[in-house]
Amino acid sequence: MKHYIGSANPMRPQFGARAGYEAQHFSWACDAAGVATVTLNRPERKNPLTFDSYAELRDLFHGLRYATDVKVVVLAGEGGNFCSGGDVHDIIGPLTKMSMPELLEFTRMTGDLVKAMRGCPQPVVGAIDGVCAGAGAMMALACDLRYGTAATRTAFLFTRVGLAGADMGACALLPRVIGQGRASELLFTGRAMSAQEGLAWGFFNALHEPGDLLVRAQGMAAELAAGPTFAHGMTKTMLSQEWAMTIEQAIEAEAQAQAICMQTQDFRRAYEAFAARQKPVFGGD
Repeated sequence: MKHYIGSANPMRPQFGARAGYEAQHFSWACDAAGVATVTLNRPERKNPLTFDSYAELRDLFHGLRYATDVKVVVLAGEGGNFCSGGDVHDIIGPLTKMSMPELLEFTRMTGDLVKAMRGCPQPVVGAIDGVCAGAGAMMALACDLRYGTAATRTAFLFTRVGLAGADMGACALLPRVIGQGRASELLFTGRAMSAQEGLAWGFFNALHEPGDLLVRAQGMAAELAAGPTFAHGMTKTMLSQEWAMTIEQAIEAEAQAQAICMQTQDFRRAYEAFAARQKPVFGGD
């Protein structure tokens, strides 16, 4: 099963440039403002993942660590659904025939996708409509901001196929977002969380009409892209790292992080704009 471990796209962009990336297993577009949109585009099957799309997504988000021309990423699905998880025929069937080393290779690779999404400095904004299940639910959970619709149904349904609810970091991430008791229920039962539950529990930042969802998500992404993007990357890093810190360690880490940000041109731009009673125009440096 080595075909899904290496780079899914051998035609890598040059170091620091990702806006012109040519995706093979999903849609990718990046506008002049640095807002990139990744769209899972197998709508006839509710946008399931395959070995190849898993690997390409992992490599793309890992590469975004070095991107200088992508400021925010929007993650969406075509056809009124986000993602139905791993493709039953292309993934689930083959997994039942693999050896233990091959299975561990696969599960580590899927976890690497979540780590790459959490590790890239760009905020990732999820536009999550309709079905959001299994690995799709984990991709949604890995986003920094999530927007849904009244029709969104999010299910961590691993137990429904005889697996543990501990998959791709679910037992670490989900309790931090919605609380231990609610996460335990969803991970033990595999039931779908309704959109209204997701909103009330803090999984979704807001719900929008289906026709407005992507536009609203891209609007938020554009707002973030126009901000101090170096500082946004620092915020994302600290939000992740401080989970494992004491309060004292976190305060010291934030002191160092903020001192670094105070050396940026964006900090100077903000001061000069304030002094001139103007709105700052940030450059990300």
